[in-house]
Amino acid sequence: MTRKIKVLDTTLRDGEQTPGVSLTPNRKLEIAKVLDDLGVDVIEAGTAIASDGEKEGMRLIAKQGLKAEVLSFARILQKDIDAAMECGVDGIFLVAPTSDLHIKYKLNSTRDEVLKKVEECVQYCRKHGLVVDLCTEDGSRSDLKFLLKVRNLAAELKADRFTLADTVGVMTPEKMSVLVSRLVDKSKIPVGIHCHDDFGMATANTLAAVVAGASMVDVTVNGLGERAGNACLDEVVVGLKLLYGFNVGVDPKKILSVSEFVEKTCGIPVPPNKAVIGENAFTHEAGIHVDGILKKPETYEPISPDFLGAKRTFVLGKHAGLKAVKKILEDEGFKMNDDQVSEVFRQVKYLGDKGKHVTSVDLESIANTVLGLEHKRALKLEELVAVAGNKFTPTASVKLRINGIEVLSAGTGTGPVDAAINAIKAATKDVPFELVEYHVDAISGGTDAVVKILVKLKTKDRIVTAEGVGSDIILASVDAMVNGLNSIMVHSK
Repeated sequence: MTRKIKVLDTTLRDGEQTPGVSLTPNRKLEIAKVLDDLGVDVIEAGTAIASDGEKEGMRLIAKQGLKAEVLSFARILQKDIDAAMECGVDGIFLVAPTSDLHIKYKLNSTRDEVLKKVEECVQYCRKHGLVVDLCTEDGSRSDLKFLLKVRNLAAELKADRFTLADTVGVMTPEKMSVLVSRLVDKSKIPVGIHCHDDFGMATANTLAAVVAGASMVDVTVNGLGERAGNACLDEVVVGLKLLYGFNVGVDPKKILSVSEFVEKTCGIPVPPNKAVIGENAFTHEAGIHVDGILKKPETYEPISPDFLGAKRTFVLGKHAGLKAVKKILEDEGFKMNDDQVSEVFRQVKYLGDKGKHVTSVDLESIANTVLGLEHKRALKLEELVAVAGNKFTPTASVKLRINGIEVLSAGTGTGPVDAAINAIKAATKDVPFELVEYHVDAISGGTDAVVKILVKLKTKDRIVTAEGVGSDIILASVDAMVNGLNSIMVHSK
């Protein structure tokens, strides 16, 4: 199927409605730029009527000269459309509630009144030269005859698109296929689909709608959105391309970088086991899987990492196989004979059976021991002081010995741990790395609990994992950072 499917990204509107997400005008502009570079066809930039800050952000986006069409969300109210026009957007994502539930209890209105407002608003938009995407809110729970009446009215008024919204995510792929087929049949304007993920069906329902004839999909980066979120851009785009062969303009090799950018900007983490873009998507541990991957990647990789510009990784633990250990040792530059590899493998399995997460620093230590090599350390912590209180900014200072040279550094942060890590970063500013994950576990209970800190540091195309353990969370965090940085600095020589 080579039919062209357009992508409407609503990260800046529906996505920003994720609890805890609030974007400044400049942040919205930054996201809009990366979305445009990604290749989405339409950007729903926000809701102009919402606030002055929202208007400012949308003005910045509208005057940027993006390739993508820029829309504003609007209710079937002229004042919403006027607010959008003040921002200079290309068009309106005009939302009309069509289910009797919404019409009666939300609007306290009637079907006829909704039709009247739709007519007035679409005509008003067309009069002012605006693109109109008429979206039926709660359309999936609407009477079919009424939906068809709204669709036909939109076509008569020369709206550009008619979008069905599964606003509360209650559809199934089978029902979606039937409904969209009816809406597409004899339609004089393109039909789009807007799905929410309350039952975990947003991607499946979106794909079913496209197969049934929909020509535009509404998505958000990382599946952001109210409640359980919207259909994920990554899942929908990759599914359309690889499972069905549709023509989608989004560049798959840029999806991961956009995901990471939005994750950092919005502060909503992507689960490691998330499909397509999760950290574990191309990570393998089990021996039988790694064996298959090394022989023929397709045995356990339905999506090639190259398709997304991703990198395949192997991790170590109780399920690791000998071939995985050998492969990782080779990648880390260790030259070992079969007996030495087997000894490293034995020790890795021993640690895994004890419930320990085998970090890259652990593997390096084991390998050096087996080879009888000196444990090289470029970095040593000599002193740490951290101060925090409710009347001043948390501050930390560290004394490090870096390649034999004493270095003093300080940092501030949101708390003493953050301040201490920032002090470490300041002291090692010449070392190219990024802290991509910080995780803490309490090993024991009580106020004197022993904690285990896991950090992941990214340097170029390498991820280093390291741990720190102790009853002092600040010191354990610094130990983890120092352990990881030692590995980076030793390997960079």
